[in-house]
Amino acid sequence: MTNQTAFSPRNVAVVTGAASGIGLAAAKHFATLGMRVVLADLDGPRLDEAFAAVCALSQAGRDDVLAVATDVSDLGSVTRLREAVVSRFEGVHVLMNNAGIQPGSAVLGPRENWEKVLMVNLWGVVNCTQTFVPGMLDHGEAGLIINTGSKQGITTPPGDPAYNVSKAGVKVFTEALQHDLRNREGCLISAHLLIPGFVFTALTANGRTEKPEGAWTPEQTVDFTMESLARGDFYILCPDNEVTRRTDEKRILWAAGDIVENRPPLSRWHPQYGAAFKAFADKATVDGD
Repeated sequence: MTNQTAFSPRNVAVVTGAASGIGLAAAKHFATLGMRVVLADLDGPRLDEAFAAVCALSQAGRDDVLAVATDVSDLGSVTRLREAVVSRFEGVHVLMNNAGIQPGSAVLGPRENWEKVLMVNLWGVVNCTQTFVPGMLDHGEAGLIINTGSKQGITTPPGDPAYNVSKAGVKVFTEALQHDLRNREGCLISAHLLIPGFVFTALTANGRTEKPEGAWTPEQTVDFTMESLARGDFYILCPDNEVTRRTDEKRILWAAGDIVENRPPLSRWHPQYGAAFKAFADKATVDGD
């Protein structure tokens, strides 16, 4: 079981990518728990609006909420974020590395897109973890690190390889982090990998103004995350209104089977294996659901 005392009133939660989507929903939820909340995101109106929204939910209002303009890809910016947090609230108990971008990419596409995605999605997680976790270890109290990954970092579908690589890296990094933490004597901090389903956010809207029926809201995702953390789950594998957990499990198993069965990579999308995957998935649905 996860040590839920990390979410105690007056404890401090730092959320990156907090100006919208899952990050904002998480920041709001932490505020309703009586926590002191730090919102980190790029400077601009969205961060100002998020700050006001979280203040409205906090019992102490502005006294318990801090917004810091932060570029997680820039180690100096992350260092300044930590200095601002320590100056205002001292120790951190919950670190949610949620900032992410998805400008699109191709294997032989513009290098600039690859650099942006990897610097924010992967190096942002590394920068924030290495900047905040030493202090979390030093204060010796219960703590949590929640890193937002993606199903695309596990099944790696064709279409946006830079994003897939970045999220695969977040998965591997978070697994290594949790292994390190659990082998530290007396450590009360654990790491967890959030794997959202289809969530209607600014990142996934693609010009739409209304939530598609198949998507979850950010609030649903945060509720599921909290339930999973209460169980002590490391892999927080979220369903949505279109895809069940059983379907996700079969897609993940098939992807791993490419290596075990010596199939071509991404065989789920290979013309010679499409029928085999469909039969595998259909059988799973009948037997599992």
